[in-house]
Amino acid sequence: MTATDLGPATDLGPASFVVNIPGVPDAELEPEPLEPDQIVSGNPVVTGKVFWESPDGKQVRGIWQITPGVVTDVEANELFVVVSGRATIEVEGGPVLEVGPGDACFLREGDRTRWTVHETLRKAYHISL
Repeated sequence: MTATDLGPATDLGPASFVVNIPGVPDAELEPEPLEPDQIVSGNPVVTGKVFWESPDGKQVRGIWQITPGVVTDVEANELFVVVSGRATIEVEGGPVLEVGPGDACFLREGDRTRWTVHETLRKAYHISL
């Protein structure tokens, strides 16, 4: 990972910055097993890699991937950009979001979601807890 002018670091992370992570589309990720009750159908596998976490653990940035299947989740405040793949995210009592490469999406803390992953989805994310 290289960065351009990270500026002074704070408890919230560096100031405005650009990060180039060579190979994001095929970076090696680590297993992040789902809870069995989250899996609705299929055999989805989740992997990820955290690149930065605030000292208090309330903010996290990284890469996350899920293979095809249907899962449920309760979200944190998360902004993500889809690097590859496609999914339909149904927000309970809210919108149905179709996401694919290049799409930016924000999910609110407490949103109950149902993810139908059509093609292995990889995203770069920032979560605020």
